[in-house]
Amino acid sequence: MRRILIAEDDFGSRRMMQKLLDEYGDVDVVVDGEEAVHAFTMAIEESRKYELVLLDIMMPRMDGQEALKLIRQEEKKRSVPPAEEVPVIMTTVLEDPRNVVEAYFKGGATAYIVKPVDRLKLRSALGKIGFKPLN
Repeated sequence: MRRILIAEDDFGSRRMMQKLLDEYGDVDVVVDGEEAVHAFTMAIEESRKYELVLLDIMMPRMDGQEALKLIRQEEKKRSVPPAEEVPVIMTTVLEDPRNVVEAYFKGGATAYIVKPVDRLKLRSALGKIGFKPLN
C-alpha cells in the first residue's frame, strides 16, 4: 500500500485532505514541519518510505519551506537519485510569487496548490505528477 504524509497545522484542512487522499493510499498526518521531517526520516529508516508528501507552507515550529529543504537533504544524504525523490506538493493560502519560486527552485517542490484545497485542485495536481487513485 502506498504511503502519504500530510503536514498541516489547521485541523479542518488536515481532515479534509486526509479524506480526499484516502483513495490514493495510507495517509499519515502531522501538524508541523518538524514532525514531517521526523516522520519522513523514520519512514526511510524503517524501509516504509512515503510516496507522496503534502506540506503546508505556513506552520508553527518549522514551516513547509524549511521542512522541504530538510527532506531533500535527507534524500541526498541517502544517495536518492533526483528522479526517485518523493513528490512533494506545497499548499498555502498565499498566492505569493516569492513562495512559489522558493518552493520550486530552492526546495525542489513537485507541485503547488493555493488553498482552499478541494477535490478538483488536488486531483489535477496529482494527475500532473502521475499519482493515480488505487481503485
